Amino acid sequence: MADQEEYIREELEDISQKARPQYKTNLKERIFSIILTFILMYILWFIMSGKTDALLLVLGAIASLIVALFSSRLLFTSNLGRYLTTFLKFLQYPPWPLYQIFVSNIHLMYLVFHPKMLEKIHPHIISFQTGMRNDMAIVSMANTITLTPGTITINATPEGYFKVHALDYTSAAGLPGKTEKILRKVFEE
Repeated sequence: MADQEEYIREELEDISQKARPQYKTNLKERIFSIILTFILMYILWFIMSGKTDALLLVLGAIASLIVALFSSRLLFTSNLGRYLTTFLKFLQYPPWPLYQIFVSNIHLMYLVFHPKMLEKIHPHIISFQTGMRNDMAIVSMANTITLTPGTITINATPEGYFKVHALDYTSAAGLPGKTEKILRKVFEE
């Protein structure tokens, strides 16, 4: 009976050791993580509250600091330099989808107001594979396709397979195209 209890105790200890997260960050990375989380939380608090009274700004800073102390490891686990580099590279991406959204809106407006609209529209589904394997790159590509008028992402797999519904052949002509090239550059694939 004692052997069985000892065995159970050892197994529970082993399980609890495996369940604890193993953070291998030094003090400098930990402090940088807290500061970065604090800044993000404070900006988010300010945008959502819109309050500029001194007391509320101080209380917002205190609340953001408390959240940062408890959740900084959830946002930035390790290798903060990589996060920062990816973020800075990602900033060059938004102009491309905004341009695509503008051009697609003009094209769809042409289709909608054309007298022979029914002849011009050819709804179809296309499938293609990208070389992307990074989850964030695949999600960004799927969201960009869905945000662009005239196309909707039906399915995107972790292996980089996409299935997209397009309103006409012109809407689907550029897929995956330059969007994939930019995202691969951003996410270093």
